[in-house]
Amino acid sequence: MDSHLGESLTIVAQAGRKKITKRRGVLKETFPAVFVVELDQDQNNFEHVSYSYTDLLTKNIALEFDNEAEA
Repeated sequence: MDSHLGESLTIVAQAGRKKITKRRGVLKETFPAVFVVELDQDQNNFEHVSYSYTDLLTKNIALEFDNEAEA
């Protein structure tokens, strides 16, 4: 994750049984257990959101970095 700091990304998160949320933002900080994403203010009511690496491993969220979509 450290190699992606400052990159734009889309977070696809499970928000319930059949509900999925998509948020766009920039990866701002990484810590040993969590990472912080600064969200686009045009689309979201709050500035930052944090997720744990466990969310990635259990597939509760998926990350799509913009540079990977172009490749």
